[in-house]
Amino acid sequence: MVTRVAADFPDVGLSHMYVDSAAMALVSRPAEFDVILTENMFGDILSDQAGAVVGSLGLLPSASIGGKVGLYEPIHGSAPDIAGQGIANPLGTILSVAMMLRHSFKLDEEAAAIETAVREVLAAGHRTRDLAAKGQNSVSTSEMGNLVTQQIRVRLQTVAH
Repeated sequence: MVTRVAADFPDVGLSHMYVDSAAMALVSRPAEFDVILTENMFGDILSDQAGAVVGSLGLLPSASIGGKVGLYEPIHGSAPDIAGQGIANPLGTILSVAMMLRHSFKLDEEAAAIETAVREVLAAGHRTRDLAAKGQNSVSTSEMGNLVTQQIRVRLQTVAH
């Protein structure tokens, strides 16, 4: 099915890999991956590994698309072990919203605004506890969310003028 659908998108590269080979390549050549399509069990394993590659499970969005309804969530799920402590990284959730806007609602500009805001907040040096280097200050879950929201508002004001 994937090969058949890929024929409709000749500008998108497609390669098939066994999961063990994909796991090794994900660690040794992570920049070669943009999208990984797999079934749930292998996807869960590879997404956790990808979280380690980028530095935190809290950074990565995910989607289960294909049925009547898409499900968008960070790869870490709900992280109940740290719920209510203000230390969860909200960026995977925020980026999952960007995926939802793009893929379910076809709102590419809005999705791009969110993605750009996240990049700019990180480029400014803001980090949640999971990303902060030893001795580096970190922001709480709500503070990170507020920083992204502020950056989106700044972008919207710039576009409006």
